[in-house]
Amino acid sequence: MSLQLQGLSMNRVAWPRRWSKPAWLCGLLTLIVLALGVGMPSLTVGAPDAPQLAPIQVSPERRQLIGLQIAIVQQKELNDRIQTTAMVEPDEQRESYVQTRFAGWIRKVFVNQTYQYVRRGQPLFTVYSPDLVSAEQEYLLALDTTSGLRHSEVQGVASGADSLVQAALERLRLFGVSSSEISRLKHERTVRDAVEIDSPMSGYVVEWSALPNKYVQPDTRLYTITNLSIVWVYAAVYQSQIGEVKVGDPLSVTVDAYPGRTFKGRIDFIWQAIDSTTRTARVRCALLNPEGLLKVGMYVSITLEPQLGNALVIPDSGVFRTGTHNIVFLDRGDGYLRPIEVQLGPHAGQEFVVIKGLQAGQQIVSSANFLIDSESQLQAAMGTFVQPPPGAGATASAASGTVKVTTNPSPPHKGSNEVLVTVGDAAGRPVRDAQVSVVFFMPAMPAMGMSAMRVEGKATPGKNGLYAATVNLESGGTWNVTVTANENGREIASRQLSMMATGAM
Repeated sequence: MSLQLQGLSMNRVAWPRRWSKPAWLCGLLTLIVLALGVGMPSLTVGAPDAPQLAPIQVSPERRQLIGLQIAIVQQKELNDRIQTTAMVEPDEQRESYVQTRFAGWIRKVFVNQTYQYVRRGQPLFTVYSPDLVSAEQEYLLALDTTSGLRHSEVQGVASGADSLVQAALERLRLFGVSSSEISRLKHERTVRDAVEIDSPMSGYVVEWSALPNKYVQPDTRLYTITNLSIVWVYAAVYQSQIGEVKVGDPLSVTVDAYPGRTFKGRIDFIWQAIDSTTRTARVRCALLNPEGLLKVGMYVSITLEPQLGNALVIPDSGVFRTGTHNIVFLDRGDGYLRPIEVQLGPHAGQEFVVIKGLQAGQQIVSSANFLIDSESQLQAAMGTFVQPPPGAGATASAASGTVKVTTNPSPPHKGSNEVLVTVGDAAGRPVRDAQVSVVFFMPAMPAMGMSAMRVEGKATPGKNGLYAATVNLESGGTWNVTVTANENGREIASRQLSMMATGAM
């Protein structure tokens, strides 16, 4: 007959006919543990689906053996450090287009290279436009008319002539004719068939399409000029970290082209959108670039330094994360460790912000958490299990007899081990014909991807009540050991203890 549960098959367990109440309860718990492959709780931490953990007590010797360390919960000013990358881009607020406000044909081109530097007022090209020539002729005619009628005695004639000049001058300005060209017209009184178009700003030509004999209209973009004395860098910040950064936070930029040099800046804009492919947000910083060292398209490294303010923090090594819950082991003194669930905030450097569950000054376990969690689950699985005093070979009373347990080697290790069990009756006399079983059990550790492990060995009798069993342990760590001795179908002695096996997990 077999027990089928969740795809697992296990031989029927034959229980002794007579049980004391604690032994019966322990046996029932053990059956459920074996069927499910997990420990049953004596203490539940958090929600019903939380890890089943129990308080434990760890002796100073065992603390030293497993490397257990304690950290203090602190309240302090917290700064994070986010490492990311960025691309150098032009400052969009420092770009300008060059277009004509009239139709015409380009004659000569003076600036014909991408990223050629130009100064404000520098000629870019010349253009012939019939409309512009007509406007210049009207302006010269208005000037000649004004000079002839300036001294007229007829009321309103002189002022009318001045109005014609101003109207012709305004038309030239609306066409975008430069002040220097207008001044030349006024003094030379000659019309050129091609006029110069000057750069509206100083900067680099990033795009251009001006070619000789090209016909242009007011909607034709001929040049794009950008000033790179200030550039933008956009840092890619993951969605999980974007809540930490804000406008005004400092950052530093490094480039492999300039070893040892750092460009400082501050966040001045955060995009209100997340990239659906990379799950990152764009965080912008404007950097001064007077020497032109930062080139457009340059790949740079960014270090963001978010200011998280005053917060309650613990080392990240002190948190045992199950995937759905965050557990820490609180040190209550005298080796007593109690598991509690905490609510965590941002992860800054090697620390977690604690939102709920702890107070400043409390002490928690900051190392060997997986071992402590394993032992806590063991004790929860046993329900009434109480940590024995130091020394795995100590004698303990169970039922009406006694059991003494040692291992070879001592302590046991990962791999094959010999378990030596000495069984005695209530008077201490050796029991030579008992049936002795030895069970090693380690509960599941989901955070480490480890399932529950169980190893059982049947002890063979020797001399003077000494029995020997061989067990092959699959992992190092803390194992829960249960030794049971039966005689004529009756339990005469049992022993529960915890053993630390050396070796990798």
